[in-house]
Amino acid sequence: MTNSRFSPAQITDLLERTPRSSFVGGRFLGGTADLDVLDPATGAPLTQVVDADAPTIGAQALDAAVAAQDEWAKTLPRERSEILRRAYELCHERADDLAALMTLEMGKPLAESYGEVTYGAEFLRWFSEEAVRLPGRFRQAPSAQQAILTTVRPVGPVLAITPWNFPLSMGTRKIAPALAAGCTVVLKPAQMTPLTSLAFAQILADAGVPAGVVNVVVTSDSSGLSSTLMSDARLRKVSFTGSTSVGRSLLSQASEHVLRTSMELGGNAPFLVLGSADIEVAVSAAMLAKYRNNGEACTAANRFYVHSSVAEQFTKRLVEETEKLQVGAGIAEGTTMGPMIEPKALDKIEELVTDAVDRGARLLTGGKRLGADELGTEAAGGFFYAPTVLADVPADARVNHEEIFGPVAPVIVMDDVEDMVRAANDTEFGLMSYVAGGDLAEITDVAGRIESGMVAVNVGVASDAAAPFGGVKESGLGREGSHEGIAEYLETSYIRLPL
Repeated sequence: MTNSRFSPAQITDLLERTPRSSFVGGRFLGGTADLDVLDPATGAPLTQVVDADAPTIGAQALDAAVAAQDEWAKTLPRERSEILRRAYELCHERADDLAALMTLEMGKPLAESYGEVTYGAEFLRWFSEEAVRLPGRFRQAPSAQQAILTTVRPVGPVLAITPWNFPLSMGTRKIAPALAAGCTVVLKPAQMTPLTSLAFAQILADAGVPAGVVNVVVTSDSSGLSSTLMSDARLRKVSFTGSTSVGRSLLSQASEHVLRTSMELGGNAPFLVLGSADIEVAVSAAMLAKYRNNGEACTAANRFYVHSSVAEQFTKRLVEETEKLQVGAGIAEGTTMGPMIEPKALDKIEELVTDAVDRGARLLTGGKRLGADELGTEAAGGFFYAPTVLADVPADARVNHEEIFGPVAPVIVMDDVEDMVRAANDTEFGLMSYVAGGDLAEITDVAGRIESGMVAVNVGVASDAAAPFGGVKESGLGREGSHEGIAEYLETSYIRLPL
């Protein structure tokens, strides 16, 4: 790839060194590799992986997790902590490999992939520290000469299902607290981005995670795997990140055995620019909130509600900064916006932009697919869409109600803050929201009334391993990260004792 820090020979070597089959019971199973992993920058296969038979390999993975569960739960918290800490260190030692794999199979700019290595590894470090601080308490019963003792124990074997857009951090965000709590795991990575997860499985093994404690099943049959495992009473928890529609289906399946569930589902994040906002601060935050990860994030700003007093200035600067983005293959030097993950994503973005324009929105920049004419022959088969800003977007446009998952920023101008808050809450989703403003009292009031699990003020990124990540309404159940993250993998027991 032209102007890449990785030569073609280095990329070939990396792909040859990366495991390409499911990891069960402490070993990679091997087999015939027949499932393509595409490079979204070219549309051509990077490599092939073994497409596991979901019922067969899924059952083997759960067997391995169940067999390892009791011994792992008995492992001293300090030992679990040290293993996680070693995995954290190995992620940084192998940052070049992990970053390159993420960019190659998912498409994000290489600089952002390095950022994800840092972010994803931080969950390993955070939960290595939480492993030795599991909660519990002892106190006298208020009305008896008896004591109340509360202890925690691991939930049991976990099915973790992760999406394609953050191939490393979505895995570490689930696996790290599970291991810290004493749970074993079966991980199902997205079929479009399995390589990073398989490389991470090798890291966990090298860090000292015992055989069977973490298993990775690579398969194109997602529903076959989930139904096989969730119909087995030995599985005790499901943690899923993905669409709300799939989440609903999993919740229905989980009811059969009353499984513990963590669901991080769809988003439709509003970005409110108040009249008191510093425009440069607001635009800087907006660029991150909208275009980070190619716009393919559940936390991405989906709707921009801008106060009329600052709308012209904000929109002008947003367009200027959007037009500075360098679109190209993520592995290439200087790229700040990579390709979309697949052709269907391009189709959806194109539909949403066309719908908005047909309903009266103005296209200020972008609004089209990009190919060889704009990016060169290397991008002829890639899945590129120009960063786009829309103005005068009507309320009934689909972009106001559907998750875009791409580099499109719809701007809606409003005269009244109450109307902005009302519009922000007019959705079934409630994962992430953004507020830009300079009046502390106004910011506090607005942020407190937005129905969202997370609110970022004057910044475009809020994710942090030390903070609880999760949504309200149809954006999900439970929290990942922080102290709440490990609680999702623990059961509380109460013991009554005489004094």
